[in-house]
Amino acid sequence: MGSGWMIGVMVELPGEPKPLRHFFAVGHEDRAKAEWTAIDRAMLIGGVAVSPVGGLEPVHAISELTPQIVKSLALKPGEVRALGWKWPRRWIVVGR
Repeated sequence: MGSGWMIGVMVELPGEPKPLRHFFAVGHEDRAKAEWTAIDRAMLIGGVAVSPVGGLEPVHAISELTPQIVKSLALKPGEVRALGWKWPRRWIVVGR
C-alpha cells in the first residue's frame, strides 16, 4: 500500500481556451480523500472543470505514491504539494 497519491485536476484559467491539468502530490493513503484535498488546493488556482477535457476526467488519480518516493521527496502525511503543469516524472515510478 502506498503513502500518497498523484492527482491531476483540470483547472480553468482566464485567457486559456480549455482547462489545463495541474498535478498535486497528496500525502493521504485514501484515494478519495486525496482527490478532494487536491480539488481544494486547485480551487485556489482557478475553477475546476465540471466535465471531461480531452478524454480526461476533471479530477483523476494518476498514480499511487510508494512509501519510498514519499520518503525520498519528503511528502508529509496530509501535505499537499502543487507540482505545476508539467508531467511530474520524479514522483511517479516507471512501470507502475
